[in-house]
Amino acid sequence: MQLDQKTCLVTGGTKGIGGAAAVALAEQGANIAVVARHLDHEANQTRQRIESLGRPCLLISADMGQADEATGCVEQTARQFGSVDVLVHAAGGPVNGGLFQITAETWHAAFNVHVHAIFHLCRAAIPFMQRKHEGAIILVSSVAGLRALKTNVAYQAVKGAVPHIARALAWEFADDNIRVNCVAPGVIRTAFHTAMPEQVKKNNLDNRIPLHREGTPEQVASLVRELATNDYITGETFVIDGGLTMRIC
Repeated sequence: MQLDQKTCLVTGGTKGIGGAAAVALAEQGANIAVVARHLDHEANQTRQRIESLGRPCLLISADMGQADEATGCVEQTARQFGSVDVLVHAAGGPVNGGLFQITAETWHAAFNVHVHAIFHLCRAAIPFMQRKHEGAIILVSSVAGLRALKTNVAYQAVKGAVPHIARALAWEFADDNIRVNCVAPGVIRTAFHTAMPEQVKKNNLDNRIPLHREGTPEQVASLVRELATNDYITGETFVIDGGLTMRIC
């Protein structure tokens, strides 16, 4: 799918992986709608980067944990640009704690943002894609959804659900020429991972990641761009982790 003049909606799109993805899609000529809970200085920086490429950027303040706001950001994007051709759900964040360390409210809030938002976003966006008989949905998961880690059961649960949702939707909407894929990043140089203790980061680089370096948001964004444009890929989960999950020990 050529992205020139198409409309891409990116949740969590003001920084990190989402921000890099929004810019990468704009580089292909797309109109961009960026969604974040808070529209701060980073949001304006992302908008400026997109507009410097000659592409329009709509900033939308919305909480993906709220069903009406998830649906509303799709409607607002369609009112502004006429349609939604590509949906990237990158909103989310860490959910630390084991079974007895997190609260029930934290558990439910994690599912609202990471999983239930997909339901509401896709139900709102897919009809626009069906009208054109073309569309792409890219869901951001994590290697934590593919391998067991200690003391973050909620995060693993929500990220583990995302690839299964992608496969189910890919099959359901294949006849509409709507492709649905998932990316599963490892340790990426974002605020999410820079907050790790130095000892943990050193252990990752020395012992856990075969390439001995972190990935960058731009590397993940290039994969998102490929999944938006390559019209013969659907129902897949692509790991981008420097070899982290291929280890035996």
